[in-house]
Amino acid sequence: MTPWQRANILSALNYLKDVVRVGQNPQAHALAQGLMEVLEPSRRTIRLQREAAQAATAAARSGREQRARERRQHVDRRKQAAAHNGPERRTGRDRRSGERRTS
Repeated sequence: MTPWQRANILSALNYLKDVVRVGQNPQAHALAQGLMEVLEPSRRTIRLQREAAQAATAAARSGREQRARERRQHVDRRKQAAAHNGPERRTGRDRRSGERRTS
């Protein structure tokens, strides 16, 4: 970038910053951010990486919530596929776990 281009971009950036300070104009703020990205390309790279990370996080969260919703939608599998309609075969006192199991 030539020195005169940089000087013109800086003057436009300063003007837009003044407009934002006085009137809280969101369009002027967006333009100022864009001009800063032109002056410092690393800002653009950082912004794009941040946006990609946020999008990936949102997509992962959305997929996880959707899977959880699908799991909760169905009736309990034990009750749904039960061929046995009588009383529960195992009661609390008959259950065994860990070392208390007998062969």
